[in-house]
Amino acid sequence: MAETFDYDLFVIGGGSGGVRAARVSGRHGARVALAESSRVGGTCVIRGCVPKKLMAYAARFRDAFEDSVGYGWNPGEPTFDWATLIANKDREIDRLNAAYIRGLEAAGVAVFHDRAVLVSPNRIRLAGSGREVTARTILVATGGHPNLDTGIPGGDLAISSDEMFHLPALPKRILIVGAGYVAVEFAGIMNGLGAETTILHRSGEILRPFDVSIRDAMQAAMEKRGIAIRLGDRLASIERTADGLLARTRGGAAIAADHVLMAIGRTPNTRGIGLVEAGVRLDGNGAVIVDAHHRSSVPGILAIGDVSNRINLTPVAIREGQAVADNLFGGKDVVVDHTGVPHAVFGIPEIGVVGLTEEEAKAGYAALDFFETTFKPMRNQLSGRDERVLIKLIVDAATDRILGCHIIGDEAPELIQLMAVALKLGATKAGIDATMALHPTVAEEIVTMRTPSRSWRRETAAS
Repeated sequence: MAETFDYDLFVIGGGSGGVRAARVSGRHGARVALAESSRVGGTCVIRGCVPKKLMAYAARFRDAFEDSVGYGWNPGEPTFDWATLIANKDREIDRLNAAYIRGLEAAGVAVFHDRAVLVSPNRIRLAGSGREVTARTILVATGGHPNLDTGIPGGDLAISSDEMFHLPALPKRILIVGAGYVAVEFAGIMNGLGAETTILHRSGEILRPFDVSIRDAMQAAMEKRGIAIRLGDRLASIERTADGLLARTRGGAAIAADHVLMAIGRTPNTRGIGLVEAGVRLDGNGAVIVDAHHRSSVPGILAIGDVSNRINLTPVAIREGQAVADNLFGGKDVVVDHTGVPHAVFGIPEIGVVGLTEEEAKAGYAALDFFETTFKPMRNQLSGRDERVLIKLIVDAATDRILGCHIIGDEAPELIQLMAVALKLGATKAGIDATMALHPTVAEEIVTMRTPSRSWRRETAAS
């Protein structure tokens, strides 16, 4: 007699990936349940990219007011109200949370607003109610959480990105520890809204995974905007003073701030939910180890998104959730392609990249041509703003195929999404050159770079 279960699929975690897997599985006719102990929507919608980009929009209005004068406008003396921004942001997050829940319920998914813990490979306990249910397949989609350095004196005085969205007031001074996506984006937001902003990072460079041209251009742009960037130094302690907080570094610096934001990476949410007890193998960072079909070491337990720590981006988690649903209940055999994934940094200015960096290309190819240009966009001509766009193409000289595209400047993420399509389809430099330019636009520069700015050959390593 076949074993019976309460559900065909039980999803632990209501972020973007988990919601997609649950909703699509339900539409395939499966009996599905989902448990989320916080709000449905996950990091991206509730405490990540969505509210962060809304705040980035707010920060950009200072530039818009200043730039409008050169175009004949007299905007007067604009003022900013933090409470209004936070209230409107919260209203939008409430709307999205409700929309996610409606979508699940419309697909027939049972939603438990509770914390789920594995009791065995096919049994889940809902911690709040104590109820236990069974499922043929369990999908772990619990995401990750921001790291804090509580090992230093006063480390508990720091905050994470989660708290940044709910500060009672706009800080006048903020120290941001770290120099990755989150650090650079919040530095742009805080600086744009008028806060004295400092970045502290142990490495000698910001945005280490990015192309060297992007790293250098972004640091220069941030420093030009008045963001202090202190590299090659570490936080040693934080103490509370009558004037707020005082952070001291190992290099001997003392930095006064109203808040110290730790933006030093994230850790998968795998502790305390029964994974180890069920025999699920984790890597050294606590992520669930999975195969190409998202299967863990235990049959019937799968994992997607940040908890598997491959490419920690919302669209990747969504695509993985779709694949799980289609493979389990849609009669398909989908393997998600993790190559050619576009990345964006919604800083000020913005960054959009896809494909290989210069360092990666040199490691894998013998002959490369680089097409790189920097220019002042037309929008800045009348405003007088001295902020430039950088566009860089990396081309395999042997095949003419474009290996990477890297852009820094306003709307760079919008441009890179379309370039990601071109690269996925195998675009060549000749194909780009044959494309008619659209004038006057920033994007036309992509199709008008004819001569390499430099070349590299492994035989001579000469440029």
